[in-house]
Amino acid sequence: MLFNSLAFAIFLPIVFILYWAMPHKYRYILLFIASYYFYMSWNVKYVVLILFTTFISYASGLLMQETDFRKRKTLLLSFTLLTSLGVLFFFKYVNLFLGTLSVACSKFSIPLHPVTLNFMLPVGISFYTFQTLSYVIDVYKKKVKPESNFIRYAAFIAFFPQLVAGPIERTENLLPQLKREQFFTYEKASYGLKLMAWGFFKKLVIADTVGVYVEQIYSESHYYNGFSLFLATLFFTIQIYCDFSGYSDIAIGCSKLFGIDLMTNFKSPYFSKSLKEFWGRWHISLSSWFRDYVYIPLGGNRVSNIKKQFNLTITFLVSGLWHGANYTFVLWGLFHGVGQVLEKALGKWFSWFQNRVVTFLLVVLGWVFFRADTVSEAFYVFRHMCSGITSPVTYVLNGIRDFHMTGLDAFSVIVPVIVLFVYDYVALKEDPIEKISALSKRKRWTLYYGFMLFFLLFASFNATEFVYFQF
Repeated sequence: MLFNSLAFAIFLPIVFILYWAMPHKYRYILLFIASYYFYMSWNVKYVVLILFTTFISYASGLLMQETDFRKRKTLLLSFTLLTSLGVLFFFKYVNLFLGTLSVACSKFSIPLHPVTLNFMLPVGISFYTFQTLSYVIDVYKKKVKPESNFIRYAAFIAFFPQLVAGPIERTENLLPQLKREQFFTYEKASYGLKLMAWGFFKKLVIADTVGVYVEQIYSESHYYNGFSLFLATLFFTIQIYCDFSGYSDIAIGCSKLFGIDLMTNFKSPYFSKSLKEFWGRWHISLSSWFRDYVYIPLGGNRVSNIKKQFNLTITFLVSGLWHGANYTFVLWGLFHGVGQVLEKALGKWFSWFQNRVVTFLLVVLGWVFFRADTVSEAFYVFRHMCSGITSPVTYVLNGIRDFHMTGLDAFSVIVPVIVLFVYDYVALKEDPIEKISALSKRKRWTLYYGFMLFFLLFASFNATEFVYFQF
């Protein structure tokens, strides 16, 4: 069930009304039922996987509490990690592994025919797997107490607003909110609806619009060169941000309708002054997850400088692989890991290296690996992106011509993107939604009506999937 679908437009009000109409002690049961219905709307079969992963982590947490033996707790933790990651590996990475093994064997003249397993990747598996893993690790470290109520724990893992594409919630934030009685407030619900509207604007007006041009070029990238490749990559930079942060905004806003606060997942990332800052503003729930459960266990900042940079690179390699079973994602992670190492090393001598323009251009270049279907395609884009740049005017005009954009098409792209960057610039210092809500009634509603009119005129209502559903 997509957020941008008629089904969700019917589903959400029904759950909202039932939630506030029933006593607090039954609400987590409703959220459990609603969340599993939401998940099963994609594929009923895959509910077995989320139930299995949920039960393993739930049982492991309880068993850890019942034993005082360190070795037994470590064994339980290891079993849970291997089981949950094993399920994730099988459904997400087994074809990549088999293909790599086949290529490796061929190098040594060992005949091994490649095998490809055909099955659909379960929606949200990377997200809910990481949420269960953080729960078990935190129970092991005694940061949180295990949850005894299975239905409540299952509702925490499968909470429908953030189930499919995050934010990846921490136990100490979300689970207590499912236990605590929530009271409806107009202010919180109103803020949630406004944040959802902004998320839908990002997705339907910006991401889905520029996504058409990205697909046009990248689907046959070998037919293009020069500015059209750069502009398509720039459009993808906007698309991936608006698509993913739009989902997060809708998820966070939707949760507020139920009195629940999810963690912030994006903070104006394209205004970052360094790659390190970018990752403190982009997909915060994932980057903080890798910091706490990969980078710090590897030694974090407590080791030598060389080991620290090595750990940082490894962390980003794993982060890249998390995104998909393709070496393009590994290279994307490596790009950002090495980029941060070089940034730290060169930043002392080259102050120009750390500023918003350079950082933004580096992020744009990194997205080539993320968007390309193959490594060879990515390097084709890099090699041909600057073709003809010695004649700047011709370079730009030829590139724009490849998109076949009318004046209205250009307007429908440029104006919303300007609005996006103005919003994010304001968000560096204050909350734009709260700022608008504090305006006089006439100014506020003038903005609301203008926003709704623009939305209705330029939004795409084709109900396309969010990009991060594939991860």
